[in-house]
Amino acid sequence: MPDHRVTERMGRIHKLPIAVVNRIAAGEVVERPASVVKELLENALDAGPTRIDVALEQGGIALTRVVDNGGGIEPDDLPLAITAHATSKLRVAEDLERIGTLGFRGEALASIGEVSRLVIRSRTATAAAGAAIEVDGGRVGEVVPEGCAVGTTVEVHQLFGNVPARRAFLRSASTEWSHASEAFVRTALANRGVSMTLVHNGRRVHDLQATESWRDRIGGLFGQSLADRLIEVESSAGGIAVHGLVGRPEDDMASTRLQHLFVGGRPFRDRSILHAVQEAYRGVLLSGRQPIVFLAFELPLDMVDVNVHPAKMEVRFREPSQLYRLVLAALRTKFLASDLRAPLTPGAARPPLPWETVEADGQAVVVSPARAALAPWFGAPAAPAAVSAEPAPWRGAAPARAGETASQFADEAAGVEMAVQMHDRYIVVESPAGIEVIDQHALHERVLYEGLKDAVAAGALEVQPLLIPEPIELSPAEIEIVNEHVDTLARAGMRLEPFGGATMIVTSKPVLAGSTPAAVLVREVIDRLASSSAGAGAGMLVDEVLHGLACKAAIKAGDPLSQAEVDALVRDRRRVQDAHHCPHGRPTSLTLSRQELDRQFRRT
Repeated sequence: MPDHRVTERMGRIHKLPIAVVNRIAAGEVVERPASVVKELLENALDAGPTRIDVALEQGGIALTRVVDNGGGIEPDDLPLAITAHATSKLRVAEDLERIGTLGFRGEALASIGEVSRLVIRSRTATAAAGAAIEVDGGRVGEVVPEGCAVGTTVEVHQLFGNVPARRAFLRSASTEWSHASEAFVRTALANRGVSMTLVHNGRRVHDLQATESWRDRIGGLFGQSLADRLIEVESSAGGIAVHGLVGRPEDDMASTRLQHLFVGGRPFRDRSILHAVQEAYRGVLLSGRQPIVFLAFELPLDMVDVNVHPAKMEVRFREPSQLYRLVLAALRTKFLASDLRAPLTPGAARPPLPWETVEADGQAVVVSPARAALAPWFGAPAAPAAVSAEPAPWRGAAPARAGETASQFADEAAGVEMAVQMHDRYIVVESPAGIEVIDQHALHERVLYEGLKDAVAAGALEVQPLLIPEPIELSPAEIEIVNEHVDTLARAGMRLEPFGGATMIVTSKPVLAGSTPAAVLVREVIDRLASSSAGAGAGMLVDEVLHGLACKAAIKAGDPLSQAEVDALVRDRRRVQDAHHCPHGRPTSLTLSRQELDRQFRRT
C-alpha cells in the first residue's frame, strides 16, 4: 500500500507567516529563562549603561525583568525593536566581519515576544517622557506614553505560557533559577565596569559595584577568600593577548563550574583553549580534577567570528592554534616562576588549608595531609611540638566493621603483603602473582567512600560535632545550593547554619573525614551538587556528597606515609567492594606478573 504521508505534506512553496518565523527563531534563541536573561543583558549592555538591575520570579519562568540606565529607545523605534532582524548594530554585510557589540542579530525580542508577554518601557535622555509597547504571544500592541526613568525596562512574563509543549520541557523553578543565575554571573564577570544586581523572588542575591579589578568582581560573585588565592597570568604575541586569574592546583574542582572564557566582553566556550589549560596543569593537578580559570582574550575584531550560532556561546577564531600556544605559555611560564606550594602565614586570618590545622592561638601549623586524612585509622599525626595530638582509640588499623572480632582483625593484619611507598604517591606490593603498584590516593578514596556509604545505609554514620564551628564564606549561588540540599548534607554528616551575610558556619562533619578542614569538604560537595543532573534523586545526591567527602579527605599523591599507614591501606582494600577502582572509575592498582618480569629479564 503506497505511503501518502510525504505527498500530503507537500504543496506549493509559500512564504511562512512572520509568527511562524519568529516561533522557529525562538526555538533557537530562547531555550529557557537563562536564554532570556542572557539576551536581555546583552541588549542592555549595548545601550551603554552604568547600572543594570535584574529581577526574576520562579527562576525566570514567571518573570524576568531587566532594567538599565543606558541610552534608551526612541518611541518610533519601539515597534522596530520587536520586529525580526531589525537592529541598530549592523548596516551592511561587511559589518558581520567586525562585530563589536554583544547583540547584533535583531531577533531576540521578536522571538521572546512570540512565546511570552513582553513589555518594553523606555526613555531617552533628551525626551520629557518615555513610551511603552506590549507584545502578548506575538500580538503587538500600540506604543503608549509612559512615565519612566531614562533607560530601558524589559519585562518577560510567563515564558512559553502560550506554548504548552515548550513549557512542559522546562525544569523545576530551582533548576531554571540555577541556569539563569549562571547566565547573570557569566555576563557580570565579562563586564565588571557596570554595577549589576540580581534579585530572585524578592531576595537580593548579588549586588555588584562597578570596578576596574577583575579580582574584586570575582570576589563579589564567588567570595573574596577564593578570589584572593587566584594567580594572575598574562601573555601576548602577534596582536593577540590573554590575561586573567587561575586557581592554585590544590584549589581544584570536581566540575568545570569555575572555568570562564571571554572575548570582546562576551562569554564563550572553546574545547581547544580548555585543553590548553589542562595541558598547562598536567603534572600538578590530580587526574579527573578541574582547575579554576578566568581568562579574557583581546584580539582584532576581524580575527574572531561570533556569528556561529544564534545563542552566541560559540565563536570561531582565525588562528586557533595561536591562542592555544598563548594560553599554554601564559600558564606554564607563571607556574614555573611561582611557588605553587600553599603559603603558610602564621597568624593570618584565613581559613586553614587542606594540609594545615589551626591551634588555639590561631597559628596555622603544617601537618602532613596523609596524617590528617588517615587520622581515624591511626589517631593524631606525629606533629610539631606546638601541635597537641589527641590519643587515638586504636592504631595501625582501619575501623572495624560491624560484627568483626579482634581475632579476625589480628589474623588479617598478620597476613598483610609486604609493601613499600615509592615517590610518595605509589605503594609497591609483593604478591604471589608478581608485583602490584597501587595509587595511594585512588585506593584510599575508595576505602573512605565505601566506609561512608555503608555507614549512611546502616544509619550509623559517626558525626563529629565541631567544638568551634568553622566559618566559610560562600557566594550567594552557593548559599542557595546549601539551602536547597540541607537535608542531603545532613544525611552525609555535614551540617551548616547561616551566620550572617555571605558567611555560614559548619557545625559538624563525618568522623571518617578525619582532620580535613570542614570548609574544604563543604566547597567540594557544593561543587558536586551544583553540577549534579537536574533529575537526580535524594539517594544519588547523597552519593555525590559522599564522593566529594571521600575525594577531599583521601591522602594525595605526594603525601609521605609511615610503614604502619602503608600496611593498613593495603590491608583495607580487602575489606571494601570494588577496591580495583576508585569512585571516579580510575584503577587503584596495576599488576606486573611474575611471568612478565621473567620475560623482561629473559628468564624464559
